[in-house]
Amino acid sequence: MPGPPPPVHGRLRHALVLGCLTAALAVAVVAGLALGSVRVPPAEVVTVLLGRAAPSPSRTIVLDVRLPRVLLGAIVGAGLAVVGTVLQALVRNRLADPFLLGISSGASAGAVLVLVLGIGGGVTTTVAMPTAAFLGSLLALALVYGLARRGGTMTGGRLVLAGVAVSYILSALTTLVLVVSARPEQFQEALYWTLGGLGSARWGTLILPGAVLTAGTILLMALARPLDLLLLGEEGATVLGLDAARFRAAVFVLASLVTGVMVAASGAVGFVGLLVPHAARMAVGAPHRRLLPVAALGGAVVLVVADLAARTVAAPQDIPVGILTALIGGPAFLWMMRRRPEGAPL
Repeated sequence: MPGPPPPVHGRLRHALVLGCLTAALAVAVVAGLALGSVRVPPAEVVTVLLGRAAPSPSRTIVLDVRLPRVLLGAIVGAGLAVVGTVLQALVRNRLADPFLLGISSGASAGAVLVLVLGIGGGVTTTVAMPTAAFLGSLLALALVYGLARRGGTMTGGRLVLAGVAVSYILSALTTLVLVVSARPEQFQEALYWTLGGLGSARWGTLILPGAVLTAGTILLMALARPLDLLLLGEEGATVLGLDAARFRAAVFVLASLVTGVMVAASGAVGFVGLLVPHAARMAVGAPHRRLLPVAALGGAVVLVVADLAARTVAAPQDIPVGILTALIGGPAFLWMMRRRPEGAPL
């Protein structure tokens, strides 16, 4: 049976947080469209978005160059944050995310293999790369899951440690494939992509990530109660009627699919799936029906702002956004570890 409804102040807090994040996302989107090598006044950006602007270079820059990139940043950020939230519930460890569990590295390995071998012809970026990234993320997760099990049991700490090890191995193998197999110009392009970036965004590249994010989030929202039950532990969830092992395996596959598609679109962007769920949980609590929408909006805001910084900090040089998220996320990860209670499992 569903639990009691949240208290009124909890619902008001949730609505307030959602409203603030929606406003922040709107501001971030306008800033992302206005700022760059060519600056467009925010008022003109709004006019273009409302469809009231006459054809002009500024209109082309906003609609054809920057808007797909900003939207892709919002989609990928939301997807990574949602997956991170779910993974933390599945393994009952708030230090888990797609990057640390090796899922992102597996997706990168699969996508780079397709890129280097030229599999898929003209549909490489739309079909072959997301498919290979999904399979790579799924295989990486299966490997991590198998390594973390010992004596028929698995702990969140062992899963994170196995994920970090597998992530390093797959990243090294991906680089080796690029060094050995890629042409010089292909090597630079692929290496830049593996560092995480949204520069390849076009209107056509938004369809698959947007559809997967929408469908995946709706499905996970429908699974909010089982995800809440997992927070009670395996035995507690089983007593309340949940087949924890089967449910965890099914959601792992869904998480791998979402991660694979996001990585195929943007490269490996780390730490968004770690930090945003942590902040969202502090804002609205642990119940996933409230947590998932907040995490999705928060992830969208974070990656849109990070990509804006990547485009403007060293302009005209376009820094891979994954570098900025790692520079911020690494110290934050260490801070989170230091805040864990003494003797608590990793």
